[in-house]
Amino acid sequence: MANEARPCPCDIGDRFEYGGLGHEVQVEHIKAYVCKPSASTEKAVIVIQDIFGWQLPNTRYMADMLAANGYIAICPDFFVGQKPWEPSDDWSTFNDWLKTRDASKIDREADVVLKYLKEQCNAKKIGVIGFCWGGMAVHHLMLKNPELKTGVAIYGIIKYFEDRYSLLHPTFFIFGENDDYIPLEQVTLLEQKLKQHCKVDYKVKIYPGQTHGFVHRKREDMNPQDKPYIEEARKDMLNWLNKYL
Repeated sequence: MANEARPCPCDIGDRFEYGGLGHEVQVEHIKAYVCKPSASTEKAVIVIQDIFGWQLPNTRYMADMLAANGYIAICPDFFVGQKPWEPSDDWSTFNDWLKTRDASKIDREADVVLKYLKEQCNAKKIGVIGFCWGGMAVHHLMLKNPELKTGVAIYGIIKYFEDRYSLLHPTFFIFGENDDYIPLEQVTLLEQKLKQHCKVDYKVKIYPGQTHGFVHRKREDMNPQDKPYIEEARKDMLNWLNKYL
């Protein structure tokens, strides 16, 4: 997280110097980054960005990781051309910025991407993962979209004041123990409510000592003490997708 003089929900972390193995495409009204595995497949995963946008190299690195594990991976611009958050932006304006980028108002874009994956990539089993803002979006889609098979919400902020527990699809929630933006009591409440209301498979896992962004915004080689947890979370994510796709 950022320093106390400039409190913020998300720190950019270790920005990867990474070009990506895929390519950009135009999918109706939105742009997207696509990476495909070497062998043909009918399985695909939508990768939903954090506040730093669909072009963040770290997120594309995760999409390429999915492709290397046999999935068609697509990372669309769910901000639809609106400017992503920049580390240099004034955090006092963050809430106003966020109001124009509502993670629960992405249904049109999700449908466009699903159509593209089915018609252009021949995908039949489609899941979704998302980081931070994208984790909230995954949670929303798991409640609303019947076409997706499964989801992984990675440190998505919890809207605990809403009915967000009647999931349609198996969902895996990943959190860091030391996430300054998602208090552990909210995670505990989420798990309690899911136990009461959820009729499908779900999992909530907290990774010891980890901060917001650890799965995709920390470099293993620069954070040796965190490397086991970064690798564990990524492996858990892949295992969940493998189980349900």
